[in-house]
Amino acid sequence: MAIPPGIELIFKDTEANPEAKNDPDAKNAIFPGPTQSILPNAFKLPFITLLLLKLLQQSPFGVNLPTWAWVAALVSVHPANWIVSTLYNMHRVKKEAAARGAILVPRVKGGIFELIGKIRNGYMAEGFFEWSRQYGQTYIFPIFGVDRIMTMEPEHIKAILATQFDDFHKGEIDDQFNSLLGSGVFNSDGEFHRNMTRPFFSKVRISDYDVFERHAEETLSVLANRLAQGYPVDFQDAVARFTLDSATQFLFGKAVDSTSAGLPYPPSSSSSYPSSSLASSSSSETYLTHPSTKFVTAFAQGQQALAFRGIRGKYWRLFEFWKDEAAGYRKDVEEFVNPILDEAVKSLRRKEKGDMESGSGSMKEVGEEETFLEHLVKVTKDKKVVMDELLNILLAARDTTASLLTFSVYVLTQRPDIVARLKSEISEKVGFARRPTYEDTREMKYLRAFLNGSYFQCGYSIFLMHRREDLWGPDALEFDPDRFLDERLHKYLIPNPFIFLPFNAGPRICLGQQFAYNEASYFLIKLLQKFDNFSHVLDVQPSQPPPEWKPEPGTTKGRDKVTLFSHLTMSVKDGLWIRMENVHETLEEGQK
Repeated sequence: MAIPPGIELIFKDTEANPEAKNDPDAKNAIFPGPTQSILPNAFKLPFITLLLLKLLQQSPFGVNLPTWAWVAALVSVHPANWIVSTLYNMHRVKKEAAARGAILVPRVKGGIFELIGKIRNGYMAEGFFEWSRQYGQTYIFPIFGVDRIMTMEPEHIKAILATQFDDFHKGEIDDQFNSLLGSGVFNSDGEFHRNMTRPFFSKVRISDYDVFERHAEETLSVLANRLAQGYPVDFQDAVARFTLDSATQFLFGKAVDSTSAGLPYPPSSSSSYPSSSLASSSSSETYLTHPSTKFVTAFAQGQQALAFRGIRGKYWRLFEFWKDEAAGYRKDVEEFVNPILDEAVKSLRRKEKGDMESGSGSMKEVGEEETFLEHLVKVTKDKKVVMDELLNILLAARDTTASLLTFSVYVLTQRPDIVARLKSEISEKVGFARRPTYEDTREMKYLRAFLNGSYFQCGYSIFLMHRREDLWGPDALEFDPDRFLDERLHKYLIPNPFIFLPFNAGPRICLGQQFAYNEASYFLIKLLQKFDNFSHVLDVQPSQPPPEWKPEPGTTKGRDKVTLFSHLTMSVKDGLWIRMENVHETLEEGQK
């Protein structure tokens, strides 16, 4: 039986926790000493305080304190220690900065609860944006006694990701994310995981578009069928299933076929739509009961739980005192992936037996036709390590590209001029009859620029840095793919490449960068070959920006027609509900 997170925090041994050794709050406690590794954290200071009071009582002075004074001393010792430790640390940092000639980062005057309120109910990164206007592009904000430094400065981010990479570790994030992501590539600093993954994102593997073709056709067919019924579609849900099926085909050698679940119906019916009897049909029941729906829901809710842990810092266990919320979602996710993993292990054992009998092949080499999953079960027999790695790569392969495609199509609903330019490039490079090739997508410069402009990064620092007018010019907030093609490219981006980081940089650069570009490019080409006249259906969009949100200088608040939602990746809250017209059906109607 697992120990509840809150109990674990209270009784956690500081010495047994390697990260606590580097924690200034632990180092600078008022009463360090042998009790550090003997008594639970929660009882150390009260115990020492009680001991000192007893000694004082038995001393020659014979001090006798009333009961209320004993209680007050025991209750206040932890807050007093925190205040003194905080003041001491601030003094120590100030003194060390002066000795090195460094300038202290400005400290935000405001509470964590104000920030949490803005994150939950405000515009994306609104609180951080307001602080950047007040304090500059780098500042400190405390979260439950722990100082966090937020920076939107490209040179700082460059140091963290590249030039001083070894000085910046993931730290407490490992602990916060462990119950969902384990020790996978997203949640570790070591090269072991990246070396294990890198061979599967080689040019040869990611330029095979057969994987994308089958699942793109299935997704577009499902979209066309639902639109033909007279309903708008949740495009975000559709592309999340497309990327899940493509990712599992690519990584496992077998797709989970989540697209076969169908699509959700609009959350509310109106007189302009068909009878709601369709929404209660077997198709809707299939969607709700399909195994992939439970997996997708659990994975999304698990990421949301991790996002709140990020806000709560190292004290997240106090907010999940009796139950590790992410662990429950991990269990649901494992139920979905376990059968695939078990089949891969059985297949490998059969192959090992055959190779031993024939005396051929090295079980550690990466075979030409070998899948990522097959390679993992060859490299390690630890099922948890394999599961951790699979979930980390699935998160990267599914959610990020689904987010990119969702925001791309949202732009298409708002900008028919961009639709026309994309279709013109498709007509010139590919046409509307054949499937695109890897060489085609490499030649489509405007499509690539369009995708670059559509990246909505989840990290607040990157989200805000990508919108800074001093880095991108006075039109930074305008959606304009041409900024990646015209003189602005040479004026802003080429001299300072760290102002644009959709895939991170340095040793932690995304291994699947080109895979994501290829997948998104392929799907968008197929989509635009088949559909036209994209429109956003506001009357069924469940979450829309509040009417009181007015446009503000330096932000797109008040312009967007969707509400952004963020956990480990960014998405549209409650889906993106759109209509689009089937090009072939429109042509047929015009010929009648």
